[in-house]
Amino acid sequence: MSKDPAALDDADYAALADFRATIRIFLAFSEGEAAKAGLSPRQHQALLAIRGVPRGEATVGYLAQRLILRPHTVSELAKRLSALGLLAGEAPQGDRRKLVLHLTPKAENLLRALSAAHQQEIRRIKPLLSDLLDRFG
Repeated sequence: MSKDPAALDDADYAALADFRATIRIFLAFSEGEAAKAGLSPRQHQALLAIRGVPRGEATVGYLAQRLILRPHTVSELAKRLSALGLLAGEAPQGDRRKLVLHLTPKAENLLRALSAAHQQEIRRIKPLLSDLLDRFG
């Protein structure tokens, strides 16, 4: 049951502020790690989204939904990743209009290192996040 918005008190605002700050701190960490690897945050997010689904399911449309971007923006992102040697695409038999995206071995190695660093950071902040979420009842 949610609280009446008019009944929010100082503790509610403090909890929301702390939660947003913690999320932003994690995002800043993530952006920094991506930059150290030579990627933009959006490129990192795209690689992770592609790796996170079974092979053959990552299409431009899927990525557009997952990254909350327009398909033409994702197409450009895919072209840049492809130019970096991180992404390849192929049209499945029977549907030449559809392009299935997959990571190259270079991208797999890069993403493995980035993901290990992210898991370590998540483990570090997990108690803090848990405490913050508990404040919302």
